[in-house]
Amino acid sequence: MAEFTHLDEKGNARMVDVGDKEVTQRTATARGRILVAAETLKAIREGGVAKGDVFSVARLAGIMAAKKTPDLIPLCHPLPLSSVAVELAEAQDMENAINITATCKVTARTGVEMEALTAVAVAALAVYDMCKAADKSMRITDIRLVHKAGGRSGTYSASDDGAGTDAGGGSGAGAGDGGG
Repeated sequence: MAEFTHLDEKGNARMVDVGDKEVTQRTATARGRILVAAETLKAIREGGVAKGDVFSVARLAGIMAAKKTPDLIPLCHPLPLSSVAVELAEAQDMENAINITATCKVTARTGVEMEALTAVAVAALAVYDMCKAADKSMRITDIRLVHKAGGRSGTYSASDDGAGTDAGGGSGAGAGDGGG
């Protein structure tokens, strides 16, 4: 198992020093979903949600969240994101679900996994916020990193069963390169 780089020798939280790491291009993709009632999905599809276009607002919320990640997650480094893409679509493998995917890119000394995960989480929360008046039973679920590339730890890709493959020599369960 990889060591926890955000802890000092006494177990106290600390921000990792990435100053000596190489600047490389890095990407990360995260996915999640929100389960909704059939009537809610129909209202989203037909533009019948009182607060407006759910997918457009959620997409913007996810993009904004990726840019604000270091303000939300205390030990994350501020990153000069070069790209954030957030996609929302009706799930094809499950009824009454919306899949959310976020991909972030940066050229920096640390990865963008947290930015991608934050984008998915906040996009899902925006869907919830916009639809909660009509559907309080919605569930946000399955948020996870599905791919990362770049940096010392190399490439990681999650499989459908939740396990991952790590081409960089770390553990397949989410090896990182100590950044943040």
